[in-house]
Amino acid sequence: MESTANTEKSSSPHIQIPELLAPAGSFEKMVAAIHYGADAVYCGGKKFSLRAHAGNFSDNELAEAVAYAHEKGVKLYVTVNIFAHKEDLQGLEKYLQFLKDIAVDGVIISDPGILSLAREAIPEVPVHLSTQANVTNPANAKFWESQGVARLNLARELSLTEIAEIRQALDASTLIEVFVHGALCISYSGRCLLSYYFTGRDANRGECAHPCRYKYVLQEEKRQGQYFPVEEDEHGTYIFNSKDLCLLNKLPQLIGYCVDSLKIEGRMKTVYYVGSVVRVYRAALDYIAKNMAAALADKSMLRLPPVYMDELMKVGTRGYTDNFIFSPPGPEDMLYDRSRTDQEYVPVGSVLGSGENLQGDNWLEVEMRNPLRAGEIIEYLGRDINAVPLEVRELLDQGGMPLEQANPGNVVRIMHSADVDAVWEVNGLLRKKR
Repeated sequence: MESTANTEKSSSPHIQIPELLAPAGSFEKMVAAIHYGADAVYCGGKKFSLRAHAGNFSDNELAEAVAYAHEKGVKLYVTVNIFAHKEDLQGLEKYLQFLKDIAVDGVIISDPGILSLAREAIPEVPVHLSTQANVTNPANAKFWESQGVARLNLARELSLTEIAEIRQALDASTLIEVFVHGALCISYSGRCLLSYYFTGRDANRGECAHPCRYKYVLQEEKRQGQYFPVEEDEHGTYIFNSKDLCLLNKLPQLIGYCVDSLKIEGRMKTVYYVGSVVRVYRAALDYIAKNMAAALADKSMLRLPPVYMDELMKVGTRGYTDNFIFSPPGPEDMLYDRSRTDQEYVPVGSVLGSGENLQGDNWLEVEMRNPLRAGEIIEYLGRDINAVPLEVRELLDQGGMPLEQANPGNVVRIMHSADVDAVWEVNGLLRKKR
């Protein structure tokens, strides 16, 4: 599939729709991201990546992923973004050469030493600077540009004005990338030492234990073993737990400031999360492409209809914050009383096929993610912003025998009530109310 953004970019001389860049923590997540309209994906290999506990890709899987992405007209970037100790560099040059040989579209780097090695070993492959490198001002950005970096993923602690100033300072050929959605680290652009201090797992080498999501209590120095709750309510408090970043409604401004790539965080998240979030941002960008020219003509500020945020709220979250976009975040941007908000919707599964039987009954073949029983109402997530509701009339196993309940991991046939003329696509996602 060619992403719809590629056609929209040429629809008006006044706007340039940025690349939509999605996480690919596994091959399955990559497929979901591409299905729902990502222009590019990023993933990590088994070494040198800051998400050591994601599924990640073996060398063979990386080669297959590049081939799949390119077949769909999508770019693939590989993270090589640890802050390396000397022992971490073993095998790096060989790995970089491998990435060049399989034709990745860019390598994402934060360590200046790794950057230097990459520029020497594989000068043909564009280097993208990780947010870990903390680009927070124009002079900083110009320095990395002078080192041959093709794209800068800016620090997440910037306002719209600061993003615009960095864009203006750089050559037009140097691209800037901004995180627009996903989990936030309590430490500056993710350069955190808490994990290593508490557990020995170094966040800057891909082993983060996520201590910002822990529940904390207070212990007085002379009263060892006595713990005093730091309470917001009876559940305690999560003093480092930031709400998730969401700049969905700021997309028109970011496009106006000529941001080249909009990045979604989430290599550790589920297939359902990746596909659902990419779907909303793709649909929003397509809406903006169709309507921004008219907004510019009458000098109005384009606003997304509420349905886009409504759909995003149906994905699991900690609540949402603009982070630093207009001002430094305050207490309202933290989630103090729990690790995450209650999730109203849950995934049902992924579509493997569809059809109609001899009696004219419609069916979907689905790989299940959560339990499902006949009589439940589920929703199919198409590539646009509209969800298609359907009633589950009957569940059949692979042998055609009726089931009382389909369980996670099952491949089942869902007999349903929806119009057969609806577009059912392989890799489409299904959800239901909890």
